[in-house]
This record gives sequence, C-alpha cells and structure tokens, in this order.
Amino acid sequence: MRKVSLLFTVVSALFFSACNKDAEVLDLPAIKDYYPLEVGKYVTYDLDSTVFINFGTKDTVIKYQVKHQIDGTLTDNLGRPAYRVTRYIRKTAANAWVPDNTFMAVPTEFAMEFIENNMRFLKLKAPLRDGFSWKGNSFIDTYSLNSNVKYLDDWDYIYEDVNVSQDVGAFTLDSTLNISQRDEVIGNPADANSYSEINFGAEKYAKGIGMVYRNFLHIEYQPPTPGRGGYRLGYGVKMSMIDHN
Repeated sequence: MRKVSLLFTVVSALFFSACNKDAEVLDLPAIKDYYPLEVGKYVTYDLDSTVFINFGTKDTVIKYQVKHQIDGTLTDNLGRPAYRVTRYIRKTAANAWVPDNTFMAVPTEFAMEFIENNMRFLKLKAPLRDGFSWKGNSFIDTYSLNSNVKYLDDWDYIYEDVNVSQDVGAFTLDSTLNISQRDEVIGNPADANSYSEINFGAEKYAKGIGMVYRNFLHIEYQPPTPGRGGYRLGYGVKMSMIDHN
C-alpha cells in the first residue's frame, strides 16, 4: 500500500511540475507581440551610417532617416506566407521619401525570420525570456570560400531584460526586450602593425511596435604592407526610432 501511495505522490509531482512549466510558457510574451505584422504598419528611424573613406584611412558618419513599412503580403521561396517590407530613405524631414530597398518578414510558429540582401536572419525566437539564446545567423553562408560575411558566423543572440520599460530616443516604452548578438574584438585594435577586427550587434524591440533600435558594427583593420599604409574595411549602422503607427 505504501508503494502505491509513493508512486501516486511521484506521478502527481511530475504532473503538477509539467503543468507549472506549461503555465510558465503560456505566460511568456509572444513573438507577434514584439513584431506585429500588418500591411500599412511602419516604423521610422534616425540612421547613422558609418563608412570608411580615403582608401580606408578615415571613417565618417552619414546621417539619414529611414522608414520600414509593410506594404504587402507574398510567399517566400519555401511557399510560406510572408510580408514585404519596403525601406524608404531621405536625408532630412524636409526631403521626400524615396524607396531604396525591400526586405521580407516571415513569421513561423516559433520564430521571426527577416530576409535582407538575400540573407535570412532569425531575429526573434521562442521562448521570449531572459537568458534564452539561439544562433541567429545560422541560415547565412558564413563558411564557404566565396562567402564575404564570414564575420557573421556563429553569433549567439541572447534575450536580456524581457518585458521591461526603457527609454529609446524621445520615447518611454512600457514593454521592451533587448537582444545581445555579438561583442567581439579580435587582435589589438590599438596596435597599428597587426590585424584586428571588431564585431558588434544589438537590437531592441517594443511590444506593439517592432524593432526600435539597432546598433551594428563590423571593422577589419589591415596593417601596413610595402607600398601601402594600414587601412580599415567595414561599416556600421545605428538606428533609433523617431516615429511609428
């Protein structure tokens, strides 16, 4: 009789533990909360674009405004429902918007994929909870001999501060999450005679809005060689929301 009672106690504990875990998962925010997809929705950003000029001997920041607007539905190359995102750009608010690129957002059961320049990023992935990590660039060719984006290899996207309030630009946003993507330094950037590399990526999302902040930087430093001084290659993108609907 005691064995039956003990077995019942163990089974009950396992059952209630599983129920508690299911309830915990149900209590977590959904991907669609932080990446709403609806035709006509847009987010506008201040954009700082870092480029290297004078044969890589000088960096400069060029300022723009860009707007990401969902302007239609379609299917991706796997036949899945998707949304077309058009990027509009202008120099200042006094200028007219000009479309200059298109992207694709693909919602799946457990992730949000974003295709940009023929690269498929896993921007968000369930469950949305602090400390959860995934390989956000796993669909990108970073390993073949012809790849020119090897620096995107093996990035760990990690959720931080899920469902917290924070300020982004002029906005105080009630429910946001941060995604740390990469913070890497290879070599010694202070040494002008040796190769070095810097890779950094971070994004912020807000409930009911989508991406509200992005900071990306890739710099490769090539040391001097006979007949040529040291120079830098790469680019940087910093985006901060200034408007949305």
